[in-house]
Amino acid sequence: VQLVESGGGLVQAGGSLSVSCADSGRTFSRHAMGWFRQSPGKEREFVAGISWSGVTTHYADSVKGRFTISRDNGKNTVYLQMNTVKPEDTAVYYCAAASGIYSTVEVRSYDLWGQGTQVTVSS
Repeated sequence: VQLVESGGGLVQAGGSLSVSCADSGRTFSRHAMGWFRQSPGKEREFVAGISWSGVTTHYADSVKGRFTISRDNGKNTVYLQMNTVKPEDTAVYYCAAASGIYSTVEVRSYDLWGQGTQVTVSS
């Protein structure tokens, strides 16, 4: 079982970018999913989370209104659409599978992580 992120790259401030994460496991729909990010010298921080069904989502204040998390349980994939990006959004973005059906902001609540994908926002 593994999570594989794709997307990411370089984008200008004010632009949009999307990242996705495919889960090769068979129990994707039983777990909440989250996106986290980490920039050099900083701790990994919560960005967005989505419940097992996709009905419940929540976001860090820093991205609320700009980012959208979604999932397709038929494709075992979770997405993060990033709009109106800012230079401070530059980081390695990780997707993670939670041990439960509702997402939390706590890193310790997630027990499976992807390898990360770099997002760089130029000013």
